[in-house]
Amino acid sequence: MKKTIVALLVLIVLGVDAQDKKPQIAKGVKEYHSLFDKSMNEDVSCYRIPAIVTAPNGDLVAAIDERVPSCGDLKWSKDINIVVRRSTDNGKTWSDIEMAVDFPYGQSASDPSMIVDEMTGEIFMFYNFMDLDKEKDIYYLHVVKSSDNGKSWGKPEDITSQIAKPEWHSDFKFITSGRGIQTRSGKLLHCMVNLNNGLHLFGSDDHGKSWFLIDTPVQPADESKVVELADGTWMINSRANGKGMRYVHTSDDEGKTWETNEEPALIDPGCNASIIRYTSIEDGYKKNRLLFSNAKMSKGRKNMSVRISYDEGKTWSVGKTIYTEGSAYSSLTVLENGDIGLFFEKDDYTENAFVSFSLKWLTDGKDKYKKARK
Repeated sequence: MKKTIVALLVLIVLGVDAQDKKPQIAKGVKEYHSLFDKSMNEDVSCYRIPAIVTAPNGDLVAAIDERVPSCGDLKWSKDINIVVRRSTDNGKTWSDIEMAVDFPYGQSASDPSMIVDEMTGEIFMFYNFMDLDKEKDIYYLHVVKSSDNGKSWGKPEDITSQIAKPEWHSDFKFITSGRGIQTRSGKLLHCMVNLNNGLHLFGSDDHGKSWFLIDTPVQPADESKVVELADGTWMINSRANGKGMRYVHTSDDEGKTWETNEEPALIDPGCNASIIRYTSIEDGYKKNRLLFSNAKMSKGRKNMSVRISYDEGKTWSVGKTIYTEGSAYSSLTVLENGDIGLFFEKDDYTENAFVSFSLKWLTDGKDKYKKARK
């Protein structure tokens, strides 16, 4: 009791409002919006697993699990839906919450991820599906498509048989949440984790009409993201539980073989992260740039941070901390105006925040965004 009184007296003497002691989003961030939190719908236990992309027309599409009866993962909940919010002005304002995937009670959809096909203008949203009444613990892999920049979504398509082996039927397998990529050749590429048989890439060479599995397992690799490097190499950046760091896997033969290395510079508590291309010289920019976000801790999900690499992931900047306290899954995107958008889980999954900031702010004025030459 005496310690509490002394602490309060110190605050009064110093003229410090106790409210100021609450953790804050970093100064210099342009936009900050709580897109999904528990206060928005009293019937929803929590929102989890954020994913964000920039649509072909520049709109932002943010998708997430709407976990109704509990905050539990797919195998523990009979009612998880995928919901979205959209922004048409680089994240300044957002639409109301809209339903993208909704099955009858007993069937759940979880872990959204998206790929934007820049050649066709379509957005593919992937998720993992389970019928807990009929086939509990059996994971199916689905995709829905939007042809209007995320305003509406088509019927679910089950692609399990295309990207998973028959003998994996009972395995714990799931498409990684967040996002996949389109390579320079037009190939769509994404990550699928099989906890029994390793991470695999899957993709499409016909703009999502059909999908295929690349049957070369990668380990260690839990939830992962893939990017294409400037020389055409594929690089997977992976969560590795209990290691205190990320792992990186590279392939120069389109996934037939892989080289695996520890990435001790990217400390990580074993949590889903995000890596995307920001700019490339081949597209008319002055520099190749990659961005990476995660809870920058070797233990404990805190300290949401964003880093930049100018040498295709060989080295990374110290980066900037966006939020010092509770932080978990994150998803990055590049806004139409060149700013960087980050959508992440905050404060023990009670809030899912969108923030945006400039390249200039991220690099303390050492680097600025300039649009590509036309």
